[in-house]
Amino acid sequence: MGILRIILTIIFIIDCIALSVIVLMQEGKSAGLGTIGGLSETYWGKNKGRSMEGALVKITKALAVGFIVLAIVLNLNF
Repeated sequence: MGILRIILTIIFIIDCIALSVIVLMQEGKSAGLGTIGGLSETYWGKNKGRSMEGALVKITKALAVGFIVLAIVLNLNF
């Protein structure tokens, strides 16, 4: 069981680093003065799920779930 714990710890560390990098790559959610004039409802605003920003959000969610699951598994006493 010691080898499994080491492997899970290494995966956990890689997940932590990747999650930090992905979060730092994302843009801020505030659109500035563009929301006043309705400029946020452009083509890119409507199709955000297909853009790079949408992909970063999906990756962030997957890494966050992996982080939580690995943290719980590593805290079990096996």
